[in-house]
Amino acid sequence: MNVLWVLFVAVLLGLLQAWLFHTFGQKRLEYYRSFSQDAVHEGDGVQLVEVLRNRKPLPVPWLRIESRISPFLRFRHSKGEEREINAEQYHKSVFFIAPFCQITRRHDITCEKRGVYSVGTLAITSGDLFAITQRVAERSLDCRLTVYPRLLPESELPPSAMRWQGELIVRRFIMPDPFLINGIRNYLPGDPLRNVHWGATARMGGRLQVKQFDTTSDPRALIILNVQTTEEQWGELMDYEQPVIEQGIRIAATMAARALSCGVDAGFASNACYQGEKGQGKCIYIPARRSAGQAEALFTAMARLQIFRELTFPQFLGDMTQVSGADIAILSCYTSPAVEEAMNRLRARGNTVELIRIGGEAAA
Repeated sequence: MNVLWVLFVAVLLGLLQAWLFHTFGQKRLEYYRSFSQDAVHEGDGVQLVEVLRNRKPLPVPWLRIESRISPFLRFRHSKGEEREINAEQYHKSVFFIAPFCQITRRHDITCEKRGVYSVGTLAITSGDLFAITQRVAERSLDCRLTVYPRLLPESELPPSAMRWQGELIVRRFIMPDPFLINGIRNYLPGDPLRNVHWGATARMGGRLQVKQFDTTSDPRALIILNVQTTEEQWGELMDYEQPVIEQGIRIAATMAARALSCGVDAGFASNACYQGEKGQGKCIYIPARRSAGQAEALFTAMARLQIFRELTFPQFLGDMTQVSGADIAILSCYTSPAVEEAMNRLRARGNTVELIRIGGEAAA
């Protein structure tokens, strides 16, 4: 009889603890996750930081948090080996957390492909000591990571891209224009006396100040990417066709970054669309500027780019009637009479236009 009472009490306590943890296990439980950086380049590392707080006197025997993770965000174990997560797998974190306690975990990730990744949709499962019951809840957090294209070394750039950029920089630093004054600086040996700013010299207590002139050439570089691999191609590319366009995006990012670093206005355009806007007829166009946030704007646009042809490339070039007086570099896998005709129309509006072949030899 005593054994039956012991069993009865044990079952009763088991059911009581199951009810207790099922009812209150996820109460006053806070979970946050974020990336250590908002944006990185392809190939860079970043950390996914998980923070779990228990703000009640009841412990949580076990808690499992699952979320879908892109296979292009590759997790690494603490020993350095990489753990592959394919399209059908979830990233899992299992916790035991004591009363009034906080746990922080950091996961090292290698970003293998450009894009915008969201890992904010979670499934949270908690249970009791003996796994009698489970409670599942879903939660959405704002946890995004932007992966910019990788910037290429000179050895990976097409020769025609290097030549185009070199000519652009030379035009940027030709003879100064005496009518364009952009500041005052200290006198240096060799400065002509006609450039001395006597008013500023007087204000500086007699220390000679000279006028600093802007250049007569202020080029605006516009880099245009064609996401078609052939004249007949339409819609999305097959997986095996996309690497050449991905390389074109990296070339465009590198050219834009180098132009901005040399003080040249830079912009980007493509007959592709942004992720989530496929089929709306909206193509990508970032006007050439030299503002503080221009590099971030260009890289973000390239990260969000979806390799999907919204417009045929000749039609896209023909619609760019707002562009004039720009130095245009066209990155394309091919050329055709229709493309050449569209390029000539751009030249007629005062632009310089050069076609740079990707996935092949540079065009003459």
